[in-house]
Amino acid sequence: MPTAARTAPAVLAAALLLAACGSESTLSGGDGEGGPARAEAPCPSDVGRYGSPPSQEPSARPSGTRIALPLSAAKDVAEDGVKITALYAWGPNSGCGGVENSADFEVTNQRKEAATYTLTFGFLSASGGAVDNVEHTVEAVGPGRTVKGTVVAGERVGNAPEVTGVEVIKVRSVPETEASSASGPCPDSGMRLYADEGDAAMGLRAVGLHLVNCGTRPLRLHGYPKLTIQDEDHRPVDGVRILRGTDRISTGLGGDGSPRPVFLRPGEAAVAGLAWRNTTQAGEPVNAPYVRVWAEPAADPVTVVPELDLGTTGKLGVGPWRRDETYRDPAGTAAERP
Repeated sequence: MPTAARTAPAVLAAALLLAACGSESTLSGGDGEGGPARAEAPCPSDVGRYGSPPSQEPSARPSGTRIALPLSAAKDVAEDGVKITALYAWGPNSGCGGVENSADFEVTNQRKEAATYTLTFGFLSASGGAVDNVEHTVEAVGPGRTVKGTVVAGERVGNAPEVTGVEVIKVRSVPETEASSASGPCPDSGMRLYADEGDAAMGLRAVGLHLVNCGTRPLRLHGYPKLTIQDEDHRPVDGVRILRGTDRISTGLGGDGSPRPVFLRPGEAAVAGLAWRNTTQAGEPVNAPYVRVWAEPAADPVTVVPELDLGTTGKLGVGPWRRDETYRDPAGTAAERP
């Protein structure tokens, strides 16, 4: 059983179906525990929404009624350690209007080191179509530990179909010591490194690697980030050439030209581009979600998740570090330390 995250909607799907009107239902408070409270479960369209949606934290959920919807066909343990344990509709037992849905889950770290997980859940309609996709991050799960959480679907709008199920669409994990972040406490290195959402158009992909000097001393960069591409099992991917310069993939991306020294004062930032094409011809397409990045040879690695769909091109372009003139340091973060 693989220890790393993988994308497998068919394998990881946990279909949780709504109870029919007139069937028994379990009503419970914020902790998710409780016995049968009534014999007749209201139809989803009869469950009114009052107050704000439930928080991701059980202790912060509202005191309104939570209707447990029965687990129909969930696997006891998913192959990557993710398990959906319950699906709920929220709201008091009167009135009508939109229904807010949430799902409880467990994630077990099967790796030998602490990891941060990014989980993508899909809330489904009765036909199996997508109603809402929600991303949820679980930080610092120790090796062998199981952490419970709750993910909340967006508010139903207009004629959107009712939620009748939920599935795990995608699971990604990175070592806790290599987790990237665009905010929060400054790492001991004094550098915060992360990837942006990127752009995609007609088979061309471009993602920016951002480095922020969040420490108290100046930083000097020169050259290109060092990269290692990893597959879903965090194994190095062979057969992909890492090219110096994004202009060898496409022009106009800002990653061409010779490297120049970049001097960053505290609160300043630099950026380097990744570029590739997802063209598929003869051969086996390469899909590699993870990239380990060293800002400079002596720096500690950071793992980002740009979801490389390299097709059969076998090439990834990386641009040199250059000053990010658009970055504005949020007040106080340059001096924020653990």
